[in-house]
Amino acid sequence: MALTERLKDYEPELIGIRRDIHKHPEVGFEETRTAKLVADRLREWGVEVTEGIAKTGVVGTLRGSKPGQRSIGLRADLDALHIHETSGRAYGSEVPGKMHACGHDGHTTMLLGAARYLAEHRDFGGTVHFIFQPAEEGLGGGAAMVEEGLFDRFPVEAVYGMHNIPGIPVGKFAIRTGPFLAASDTWTITLHGTGGHGGAGPHLATDPTMPLGMLILGLQTIIGRNVPATETAVVSIGHISAGDHGSPNVIPSRIVVRGTARSYKPAIRDLLERRLTDLAQTFAASYGCTAEVDYDRRYPPLVNHAEQTAASVAAASALVGADHVDSNAPIVTGSEDFAFMLEARPGAFIMIGNGVGADGAFHNVHTPDYDFNDEILTLGAAYWVGLVQQELADSRA
Repeated sequence: MALTERLKDYEPELIGIRRDIHKHPEVGFEETRTAKLVADRLREWGVEVTEGIAKTGVVGTLRGSKPGQRSIGLRADLDALHIHETSGRAYGSEVPGKMHACGHDGHTTMLLGAARYLAEHRDFGGTVHFIFQPAEEGLGGGAAMVEEGLFDRFPVEAVYGMHNIPGIPVGKFAIRTGPFLAASDTWTITLHGTGGHGGAGPHLATDPTMPLGMLILGLQTIIGRNVPATETAVVSIGHISAGDHGSPNVIPSRIVVRGTARSYKPAIRDLLERRLTDLAQTFAASYGCTAEVDYDRRYPPLVNHAEQTAASVAAASALVGADHVDSNAPIVTGSEDFAFMLEARPGAFIMIGNGVGADGAFHNVHTPDYDFNDEILTLGAAYWVGLVQQELADSRA
């Protein structure tokens, strides 16, 4: 019987687990209920459990029944987002303003399904560590786990991750060697002027709205005129604050502009920071103002290692057929803090299709109508199981 068919026996339970997690979303470093559910299930299935890594992280450890000294790590994420769910589903979020809008409920459940199956079928050699990571959404839980000695306490020769992706049909996978997801940086520019009376004395003021206007347009010249056309980068503004709504006749003395920058190579990342700073300070000075620039390098680019990417492709191909695995997928400008784990150990990160409607429509991640597709729970679990059986065969002792 095919692996996917054997895992279908677990499907009702996995759907129940996934929807329970979905109903009770917890954001970064607050995933106490979710972590307890994970730990309790792992123990119930005979998996050794370690809790409290990076506050709410959980690691399950399972040793195979065959000889072998190799070990690998499989990672899923636990946290939800600060988004108010509008789907109206019976299992929708019961916590106002929070929801699993990125599918981490499904990622956690798929890895739990794999853990249960492997605990019952230990026909592999070596050790697998099931890594349930907190705070992926912007708080760097992956970095926190690594910094707390994750791979010292749970040594692995390789570590693997997986994320669902709406818009790709069910039954398909996507991956690429090298840079796959972007570095994610947050920048803040504070423009200072004197401010003044916008009606009676604008000529007496140094007006930071003038360099702001130039900055809004000028930032895009970084992409169009500084980043080589053969490279990829993004600079976007997401927040502007100044003045008071009740005083539209007052020129503000201070304006705060915040945004994001995405890139894939260290040289391009350096270029974005340098040019963003140059433009802010130059535009500010040209209007008699000053600019403070804070460029926060948050998540590094996610870079897949060649050997582990090939292993991921092989495991996915064995499951769904090589024609359904895109091994040279386009780069993604989203970011992932699994990148920190890939900086610490060799590994690879793969995308699993979350589905697409017949008309091409789908709800993207980080939107209030998104939902993880329960149809892929056993498929994702089967991918994990197949990867373990492939990489921890007793011949690889």
